[in-house]
Amino acid sequence: MTNPSGAGTSPASSHAARPTPGPLVAGSDLGRYTDASRAAAGRVIAAYSTSFGLACTLLGRRVREHIRSVYALVRIADEIVDGTAEQAGLDAEARAGALRALEAETYEAMTTGFSTNLVVHAFAATARECGIPRDVVEPFFASMAMDLSPGPLDDAQQRTYVYGSAEVVGLMCLHVFVPRPTPEQVAGARALGAAFQNVNFLRDLAQDATLGRGYLPVPAEVDRERDGVAHPGDVGAGALDEAGKAYWLGRIRADLTAADTGIALLPRDVRGGVRAAWLLFSALADRIEATPAADLARTRVRVPHHVKAGLVVRALLRERGGSRP
Repeated sequence: MTNPSGAGTSPASSHAARPTPGPLVAGSDLGRYTDASRAAAGRVIAAYSTSFGLACTLLGRRVREHIRSVYALVRIADEIVDGTAEQAGLDAEARAGALRALEAETYEAMTTGFSTNLVVHAFAATARECGIPRDVVEPFFASMAMDLSPGPLDDAQQRTYVYGSAEVVGLMCLHVFVPRPTPEQVAGARALGAAFQNVNFLRDLAQDATLGRGYLPVPAEVDRERDGVAHPGDVGAGALDEAGKAYWLGRIRADLTAADTGIALLPRDVRGGVRAAWLLFSALADRIEATPAADLARTRVRVPHHVKAGLVVRALLRERGGSRP
């Protein structure tokens, strides 16, 4: 799976600045604390994402808690930049400071193996055990910082943002799945992350517009039905037209196709969970395609719970039973 044109990328297979594992003895004080931190990370995910929770149940036990720990840190960073911190009364400067503090605490914990922040501790334990390098984590925080200065993005900025906010999260998960990812697996993880993020941008068009964000620039050749000039600012105002929607769905479908190939390269005990996520986002893309572009500015498209459950079963049958969708 891949978006090789993502700007500012670093190779996921790099082992520079890899965390050094520390002792983690079952039944020790550190082991008990780490278990508690992973339980806390699981509670965070359960509170925020039914889709992810469903997909995670299909992952093998050896990776399930690690993946929850990765996504819990991602969720906490999102809450700093996406409104929760602002609702708590933090102004822009304070939110930026909170994000910097979280980033610094994460790197410190990756080095020392300990944090008083349970979510950070859980992530650091996973990073150290699975070899998630700092050069995969840094772009994530850089993209989160971009959200603190909202505005419409051009194509290069959008690719950089998606690499840091989504593709590297896929790479973190890949390090959990396999100790030394191949270039083909790296490409697959990146494409899956990009597809998921761009689907989210289409789904959340209305909400992002209220925050002054424009994540979906449309090339001029797609935008000729107006005046032949790209209007990324219009997307920030929630005014994506049918041509723009089709353009982004085309990019998403291409990444989903690349990701589909990459899933087959993953270990058997994780393919079911990744396949479930792939099916869930493919279904969401289908529903977005069936929704008029004008409605996306007012409505958040969802996949009903009973459909999600059916897709999880379908993923299980395909990856464990060998059937095709």
